[in-house]
Amino acid sequence: MYRTRNCGELRISNVGEEVTLAGWVQTVRKFGSITFVDLRDRYGITQLYFNEALTVALNDRPLGREFVLQAKGKVIERTSKNNKIPTGDVEIEISEYTILNAAEVPPFTIEDQTDGGDELRMKYRYLDLRRPTLKRNLELRYKVNRSVRNYLDTLGFWDIETPFLIKSTPEGARDFVVPSRMNQGQFYALPQSPQTFKQLLMVSGYDRYYQIVKCFRDEDLRADRQPEFTQVDCEMCFVEQEDILNTFEGLFKHVFYDVKGVDIKEQFPRMTYDDAMWNYGNDKPDIRFGMTIQNMKAENNVHCATITQSEAGFKVFDDAETIVAICVPGASEYTRKQTDEITEWVKRPQIGMTGLIFVKCNADGTFKSSVDKFYNPDQLKEIANFCSANAGDLILILAGKETRTRKAMSELRLEMGNRLGMRNPAEYKPLWVIDFPLFEYDEEDDRWVARHHPFTSPKPEQIELMNDRSRYGEIKANAYDIVLNGTEIGGGSIRIFQKELQEKMFAALGMSQEEAHEKFGFLLGAFEYGAPPHGGIAFGFDRLCALLGGQESIRDFIAFPKNNAGRDMMIDAPSAIDDKQKKELGL
Repeated sequence: MYRTRNCGELRISNVGEEVTLAGWVQTVRKFGSITFVDLRDRYGITQLYFNEALTVALNDRPLGREFVLQAKGKVIERTSKNNKIPTGDVEIEISEYTILNAAEVPPFTIEDQTDGGDELRMKYRYLDLRRPTLKRNLELRYKVNRSVRNYLDTLGFWDIETPFLIKSTPEGARDFVVPSRMNQGQFYALPQSPQTFKQLLMVSGYDRYYQIVKCFRDEDLRADRQPEFTQVDCEMCFVEQEDILNTFEGLFKHVFYDVKGVDIKEQFPRMTYDDAMWNYGNDKPDIRFGMTIQNMKAENNVHCATITQSEAGFKVFDDAETIVAICVPGASEYTRKQTDEITEWVKRPQIGMTGLIFVKCNADGTFKSSVDKFYNPDQLKEIANFCSANAGDLILILAGKETRTRKAMSELRLEMGNRLGMRNPAEYKPLWVIDFPLFEYDEEDDRWVARHHPFTSPKPEQIELMNDRSRYGEIKANAYDIVLNGTEIGGGSIRIFQKELQEKMFAALGMSQEEAHEKFGFLLGAFEYGAPPHGGIAFGFDRLCALLGGQESIRDFIAFPKNNAGRDMMIDAPSAIDDKQKKELGL
């Protein structure tokens, strides 16, 4: 055998044993006539001790970093112990060794704190994966995978595979398409999700289905997006929204406890979409901290008379469609330099505001603001009272167009949470967001589009509103998202299961009857044969793993990811194909 033990398991109780280890050379340290080598494998690091005679041999053929080495010897107690590694009480007194494979000097250090940039490490991903950081990430991913499967198995869910080569149905993100050699001029699409197939499984009577499945979307990339990603896809028959929420809240609690040891006993909070947008400026609120948005000029909210009165002569407020504020606790001692820095931050193109107003609520009860010449101390106090500010707090105010200003304040709230250390990645605050709009109006295309997807059911009590196009904006979807620490990690809905309602939904989205039957005739046909009420959820497996690992980017939780341009730097894909292949495909 190449090894009798691994490099992470030997302890003081193993002293005296004869062992064989195999792994990669992490470091070589020479001390005069003796040498110490750290040998690494997937399980850990063990120090090897080479005596004078073996050191002479090493002089003739030196070991280098990442050499593959087999070493035999006796476990002995270390004189100088290392309490930073589990094997730090022992070392191996080497009796013989074999270089199984030499290695070139790696282009970056194979350590947690590496000197390699992102592009370089992605080019040599097989080396990057040797780093302990990525090993821990992939180990966590495996544990989450195992935990999810174990939980769903106890509830009677079956793992059923669905096809990867399917029909293109351009709704939502762009499809990746695959030309067919046997049907030239025609194309498969890679699935953005197994949505219609899992619904067909419900029609088939497989009432508890799941997959941990690859999905594909041709969209612009960022830290939490990849062109191919993994989701946990689930569907159930004869359920209502409450059944789904309870089942999968149980799943998340199980995973938190099983993988991280976090025991969440209380029910996840539930928040309507409207409340999330009103109080947090987005539909995936981070509730680890407060600092909710105060709407100071809104028709349906209590007015702040000081702000909305025109007598002050402050045109920024007078001309604004909306005025919103947050109260930053304990930040009144921010310097002019700090408030100027925040002002420049909101002026960045990504945020898009022209300026920022601040009011300092000083500890002595006085007020200082950037609009002192327009508002006297009593008026500033009125603003502070409206924002429920206390002495020592800092009020930040944005004014402008409704959509842009609300989004900017949402981003500013998160930025201030970061600056004040309120977004602890080791703290987990999940919640459900419910009662989404069923439709959104696309101004560019001048039509209604589905907020989630066209298979989402309206709230039962609002189905009749589907007959009145003028009321589409009022209809709420029987849909729900699960949010963790300001990131949407999953979403789902109760599905439409009646042919007539599904046809009505397609018509609302601007599809003709012919187009609907061309794209989704298989589903409409299935609904004629006793489709049961059903619903489900899918959550981003990569995102969940990253959040549980305390990181925002999903890339380091995927073994072989793409870069931000959608390229695999290691294998150099995508790439051109030769003329022969093109001809075979009819391209």
